[in-house]
Amino acid sequence: MKVLLLGAGGFIGVNLTEKLVSDGVHDVTAVDIEEEKIDHLINDPESKLTYLHLDISKEEDKLDALVDESDLVIDLVAVANPALYVESPFSVYDLNYTQNMKVVEQCRKHKKRLIQFSTCEVYGMTAAKVGEQFGLSSATHPCPFSEDETPLIMGPIKNHRWIYASAKQLLERVLDALWKHEGFQFTVIRPFNFIGPRIDYLPSECGGGNPRVFSHFIDALLYGNKPMQLVDGGEAFRAYTYIDDAVDCMVRIIDNKDNVCEGQIFNIGTPQNELTIKEMATRMCDMFDEKFRQEGDPPRPEIVSISGEEFYGEGYQDCDRRIADITKARTLLGWEPEHDLDSVLYNTMKYFVDESRKKQAAETAGA
Repeated sequence: MKVLLLGAGGFIGVNLTEKLVSDGVHDVTAVDIEEEKIDHLINDPESKLTYLHLDISKEEDKLDALVDESDLVIDLVAVANPALYVESPFSVYDLNYTQNMKVVEQCRKHKKRLIQFSTCEVYGMTAAKVGEQFGLSSATHPCPFSEDETPLIMGPIKNHRWIYASAKQLLERVLDALWKHEGFQFTVIRPFNFIGPRIDYLPSECGGGNPRVFSHFIDALLYGNKPMQLVDGGEAFRAYTYIDDAVDCMVRIIDNKDNVCEGQIFNIGTPQNELTIKEMATRMCDMFDEKFRQEGDPPRPEIVSISGEEFYGEGYQDCDRRIADITKARTLLGWEPEHDLDSVLYNTMKYFVDESRKKQAAETAGA
């Protein structure tokens, strides 16, 4: 099968590309404008990967030819960073909807199957969060998110945090409409907090920036430049899925045995790996002390609370809880995540600890 993978240089993209290239079944053409994470595959003389540095928003003719030559298109092109939703909402909308719709139109034109990556953020806030005025709480009233039944509840327009989720939701609705209208072949994947090696950069190693929460926390543990900052007290829940488990489910969707994935939306998540961000901070501190701490490391960081507006800027609002109902993936794909929370955190922390130690040793040797 000839697979065109757009956004192959990101965290999900490189892990999926590695799997598809190694299995010997798929002929993969990978596209991105960032090569850092995928360099090891590009420069491997034994790799059968075809890689192209290509901006889909500027080189539509080249992209059109690539779609025509492929059997399957996987679209991972996205801006997935809450800081950017607030800082640059129109750019987030433009990439996540307008540019992705161009890919949809090319797949329609050439009659190619599309796997479109969306986000668990399309669910927005839980019904319990919205019902707080009636005494409900997402902490005590869990609301698992079902692909085909759960309402999608966004915040007010002034809170630009929802521009990403709204763009992705609109894209999903258009795909579903095309499937019903003309039989357009698509599958949507909604990732639930994938985590693992290479998920993000560390601000202390890159001169700043605002990556996802795990990177901020491991950065505080390794470099001690800042305390662990809990946005709005860290009361929001997250359930983390190890990237290897996620890739296993993705490959099953790609292979599409008995065509069970046509017109379907799939949650990929690990509901049992849930904790609050506050609990995650403490858990990472304890694990670092037990498994990784060595002489010369900074002391255990302070854990402090900070408002969402102060941390991200005006217009931020959080998703309170994200519990994935994975019944569909279990039933149609026979998929079950294997990694528990401790193994997810340990494996991911170990990667960043090892990489940081190597960089520090190299800097010391070169001094």
